[in-house]
Amino acid sequence: MKMTPLAVLRVLLVLAFAGSLAWAGDTSPPARGKIRVLVFTGGHDFEQEPFFKLFKDNPEITYRAAVHPQAQPLLSATAAKDYDVLALYDMHQEISDEAKSDFLARLREGKGLVVLHHAIADYQDWPEYAQVIGARYYLEKTTVAGVDKARSVYQHDMNFTIHVADPSHPVTRGLGDFEIHDETYNLFDVYPACHPLLTTQEPKSNRVIAWAKTYGKARVVYLQSGHDHFAYENPNYQKLLAQAIRWTAKRD
Repeated sequence: MKMTPLAVLRVLLVLAFAGSLAWAGDTSPPARGKIRVLVFTGGHDFEQEPFFKLFKDNPEITYRAAVHPQAQPLLSATAAKDYDVLALYDMHQEISDEAKSDFLARLREGKGLVVLHHAIADYQDWPEYAQVIGARYYLEKTTVAGVDKARSVYQHDMNFTIHVADPSHPVTRGLGDFEIHDETYNLFDVYPACHPLLTTQEPKSNRVIAWAKTYGKARVVYLQSGHDHFAYENPNYQKLLAQAIRWTAKRD
């Protein structure tokens, strides 16, 4: 049916008016789904129930647990469609060339990475892993670029104070200095590219114990804390982990 110019104008005016109502009535951004987290474990014992409770109790996320040696195939491009953030709580050494390539590809694509506690000691024979996380923990005495490096050390059951070095960062937002009962690490290297988030004056710990950085398009966070239920149940640690996941997923 052919419309007169006046009829066309009326239709256009109605559509414009309806569109303005829809815009005025829906000013919020499109809803986004929950953050999907893939959690790697294996190579180090831990208290499983209270650890995974950290993820179960986070209303912003869903998660899947993957245990070595079956975990690394989930780094493939196909599997990566099912998660937004990779959380490492493993202490694993063997990694194939394919898995290395997949891991780096996911970071270059922008998948988030949260590295927890003993995962700092992963992949000792793969130098690029240290570049990814921004630090190197030494399981054995070694020499790096002509510099002798002592074996890194740890101390269980420490009570110490954690200082929030950057309270304005999204990972530490809303937190003040706090006390924790946890394991400390010392004598490991933190690289200059890292932005310190938490520090401590405890002599048996490294001074910088949490940081943020980037690798490719990925946001990366490392949290030294997290040995057992004393840390898992600390509300400050719970907040740190939740906000680290959120920041690396680029929701902040």
